[in-house]
Amino acid sequence: MPSTSHINNTGSCAAPGTLYVVATPIGNRDDITLRALSVLRDVDLIAAEDTRHTGKFLSLHNIKARLISYHEYNERERTPALIDRLKKGASVALVSNAGTPAVSDPGYRLINEAIAAGVNIVPVPGVSAAIAAISVSGLATDSFIFIGFCPKKKEKRFDLLRELNKEKRTIIFYESPRRILRLVEEIKSVMGERHSVLSREITKIHEEFIRGTLSEILIVLKQRSEIKGECTLLVSGCEEKEISSPELVTKELKESISSNEKPLSVLAKETAKKFGLSRKQVYEEALRIKNEQS
Repeated sequence: MPSTSHINNTGSCAAPGTLYVVATPIGNRDDITLRALSVLRDVDLIAAEDTRHTGKFLSLHNIKARLISYHEYNERERTPALIDRLKKGASVALVSNAGTPAVSDPGYRLINEAIAAGVNIVPVPGVSAAIAAISVSGLATDSFIFIGFCPKKKEKRFDLLRELNKEKRTIIFYESPRRILRLVEEIKSVMGERHSVLSREITKIHEEFIRGTLSEILIVLKQRSEIKGECTLLVSGCEEKEISSPELVTKELKESISSNEKPLSVLAKETAKKFGLSRKQVYEEALRIKNEQS
């Protein structure tokens, strides 16, 4: 049978035995809902990714609360105790350092275990870097895919990018400032030129949106001695290309080869990209045509 969860949104006080998944600001401390502040003020316990970070934020809003650390390195050992407290009637708020918990942040394990234990779970929505970035990106927003952070291992990262190469929806990545340059270069090498938006320091004093092709974004980044702030990168989806007849491709290759403007390998690469074909297939056809002309 499907599980059900009773949600009580009628009051501001935290309900007993309830896990609240609370979104917190990603930069600007004022980006917090009144409901979130009320829940954080009233719960018995706050499970925070970094208790010092959350403690400072709470003090800005004059909230005194009991905090316990809950992050990727201790969530396995901390989860059973939190579930036990919830089952005994305690109210718990789950928060990350920024944004919505469990979205590229700790929380997935606790939420899953809470569902399995029949604990009531209530989302307290708020800011999200991905949604904030795409809302002002100018890219397609009717359908998009959220990737978050790419795998750290190069092979797995390239496997993922190759899978996304034909994705038609806008693609959203998270990346650290130390690795963002590398990620943009890798996406360009796999997907080719795409219109993109790099969002940096969203909602903060030095908020920035760099819009343009991947090459144009690379030019901007390479001019800087240092890149700061967590980054959200949005990449336009793959555009459908018109299905070209073999005759049209052959005709264009013949004309280009006759002009002797570019090396055969370069010509094959450009033609393959234009018509959405295999570079090897186009190169073989170009070699055949060249041999015939010779």
